[in-house]
Amino acid sequence: MASGSSRKKKTATKKRAAAGSSGKTRKAAKPVAKKRASKGASRRKKSTRSAGPESAGGGTEVAAIPDHQPLSPKQLRWRCDPREFDFQTTDDVEPIDSVIGQATAGDSLAFGLESRAPGQNIFVRGLTGVGRMTLVSRVLEKMKPTCAFKQDRCYVHNFSEPHRPRLISLPAGQARRFRRCMTTFAEFIRDGLGEALQSDAVKTRRESIERSAKQQIAAITDPFEQELKDAGLAMVSVQLGPVTQTALFPVVDDTPVPPEEFNKLHSRGRVTDEQHAAYQKNLEKFSSRVEQITAEMQEVRQKSIEALREVLEKIARTVLIDMTRSTIRREFENDDVKAFLEEVVDDVVENRLTKQGREGVDPLRLYGVNVLVEHDAGDACAVVVETTPTLGNLLGTVEREWSPRGPIPSDYTMIRPGALLRADGGYLILDAKDVLTEPGAWKVLVRTLRSGCLEIVPAEMNFPFYQAAIKPEPIPIQVKVIMLGDARIWHLLDSVDDDFSHLFKVLADFDSVIEREPDGAQEYAGVLSRIAREENLLPFHRTAVAALVEHGVRIASHRGKLTARIGRVADIAREAAYLAGKEKQKSVRDLDVQEAISRSKRRADLPSRRFRELLEDGVIHVQTDGEVVGQINGLAVLQLGPLTYGFPARITATIGAGSAGIIDIEGQASLSGQIHTKGFQILGGLMRHLLKTDHPLAFSASLAFEQSYGGIDGDSASGAEICCLLSALTDVPINQSFAMTGA
Repeated sequence: MASGSSRKKKTATKKRAAAGSSGKTRKAAKPVAKKRASKGASRRKKSTRSAGPESAGGGTEVAAIPDHQPLSPKQLRWRCDPREFDFQTTDDVEPIDSVIGQATAGDSLAFGLESRAPGQNIFVRGLTGVGRMTLVSRVLEKMKPTCAFKQDRCYVHNFSEPHRPRLISLPAGQARRFRRCMTTFAEFIRDGLGEALQSDAVKTRRESIERSAKQQIAAITDPFEQELKDAGLAMVSVQLGPVTQTALFPVVDDTPVPPEEFNKLHSRGRVTDEQHAAYQKNLEKFSSRVEQITAEMQEVRQKSIEALREVLEKIARTVLIDMTRSTIRREFENDDVKAFLEEVVDDVVENRLTKQGREGVDPLRLYGVNVLVEHDAGDACAVVVETTPTLGNLLGTVEREWSPRGPIPSDYTMIRPGALLRADGGYLILDAKDVLTEPGAWKVLVRTLRSGCLEIVPAEMNFPFYQAAIKPEPIPIQVKVIMLGDARIWHLLDSVDDDFSHLFKVLADFDSVIEREPDGAQEYAGVLSRIAREENLLPFHRTAVAALVEHGVRIASHRGKLTARIGRVADIAREAAYLAGKEKQKSVRDLDVQEAISRSKRRADLPSRRFRELLEDGVIHVQTDGEVVGQINGLAVLQLGPLTYGFPARITATIGAGSAGIIDIEGQASLSGQIHTKGFQILGGLMRHLLKTDHPLAFSASLAFEQSYGGIDGDSASGAEICCLLSALTDVPINQSFAMTGA
């Protein structure tokens, strides 16, 4: 580094000397350079303090700026000394069940779980692998929260609105008993009610009503029938399809014959003209009275039928109420249950006591109970982890059934619960990315949390040809949602959804790194001890623990920090245990960890190997020796999965007369990202700051990444770009044996 600097100074001195002897442009620039040097010296004097005795001229000696020294290998890589551990293997270490280094997130999570204030749902923010789900599970297991609000949910048939099944909510543990009682009741309606209505008391009442009706009809018809007999007529009941009518027939040889047959007898001479004329006259005389008598008879019969029905209804209602009073009404003191039982009794009385009632409809289906959610009578809260939060899995659905004739109309028995209902009174754990990628899932989740009511299968969410024919009553729920996501998703939801900040008021923020000192390495050992015991792995020797701690520092890429993404370290630990097991070792050593790290890199470094081959074959040109004006090697960084690697990229700059300023070729080709474009614009400001002239800068410069055909983003090339521009502007060459990165 120092030798390269001296070469640059010598080259610059030679060029200035040549410029002073042969060019007017260099001469004109001298006063400006002196002026800038004078101003710069003045500024340096003001900003430095005395560093030694006063000089002979009475001034103060300016402190020398120390040269930057190359970093030592120890500064580039931190080593974990295994001798600092007080154990030999992880068998001697107490396992750590909790998530390490996330105390603040744990406190926030505990507050959110215990708080019952509105909108205190929790968003757990952090990268995958930092232990979000583990910490949530551990906190819930440790807290064992009790549920003050926990109810069983049932749906039954709604007789007044069949398309809107009735919701019945019961205390925890009672839904199954209620369903069993209603099944027994429905079986009695199907099999036992008919026998109860055939008792001797019922038969006696029926016979009494029928006898009274016959007596009333006889009192009406007997006098009239005598008059008809004297006139040679008889009153006969004629069945015309489903209707019974009364007609007047002539009597021949003491036998009533139809009018058609009487006319045939008249044509044959068996009935005289006088008899036929008398029949026609009497028929006209008594026809009007027949209609009156028939109406009176029908009224008597109808009253007897109604009287008999009232008796049957009264007896049936008494039997049904007596049966439910001793079981269902006594056990379930619930207004919804009482209302449902009244509707069931009314439906049985109105529709099942006659043959024209609900024949073909199974009472077990019509009067049954569909239990959606039932709980134990204990205090434990439901904890539901929904890994596939589709619309149906979240809200629930109404199933469809098909017969050879087509779809069967939906009813309350086809309603199925979703995760929100199963977690009612407890906790629902969701992944934010999964919810956002499922159509309609986020919308209905927010709507449910905002309203506190769950509507199963909203009508607007169904396809037109598969729309459910029923809409169940909404269910009031109390559920605490725990959403897992990263910072990008949190900021997205916070910026685009106004309800998000009101519904997810508790933020449990997980850090991606933890402090390395003083207990970070020891906590790693505790985690490895737990993994080894839970997964039946070989114990980890302290040298292996030290190697894994070093790998955690490497992943963190931050001085004094360890990665909190224990999942990545655990994967290396598992592979190291696999390698040690193949070698029949008793414990996992540091060499096993190093081999596991190398193997994981080899599996993912195909792009890196292909790039090195292109460099070796000369397809991609990178100069590594000599000095060139306006050319420098920058460093680009690529991250493919768990592997991050860098490769050199040649940056060149050209400059000439003109007024275009600095042109970014990547930006002109629309290959520059926003951050890179911002960094490039800052370079223009830096150039104007460094080249303070009394006249406008008039030049045109272009800057390009050679052999780059993809997009470029980030500002890590800013330092290399400014050096490249200054080299092209001053004709000072750049040592090509260095590659540069940094903003």
